[in-house]
Amino acid sequence: MPVRVDWSKRAEYIRSRHAVEPTWANEALEDDHAVWLQPDPASRSGHSVRVVGYSTSAQQVLTVILVEAGVYPSESADGDWWGSNAGVASERDRRLFGKED
Repeated sequence: MPVRVDWSKRAEYIRSRHAVEPTWANEALEDDHAVWLQPDPASRSGHSVRVVGYSTSAQQVLTVILVEAGVYPSESADGDWWGSNAGVASERDRRLFGKED
């Protein structure tokens, strides 16, 4: 089942900050070997999830940060998750994924 993510609030951020396209982040989320850390161990709020997966378009292992859509009751996401952040996976995250350089 596909993961539905609303990137409307953060798409420009991940493009400008990390040079990652939302479609690439979605590919990493759909990776059969993606590692889901729920909750994200680096989360301050405890509401985010860290996903480490491979994007074929980016040809990179990416780390994607999601927040469950229901966390913000005043806003409804167009999907099951809000996309918060995405970038090339750190060495630590690549080890979690099992793909070290």
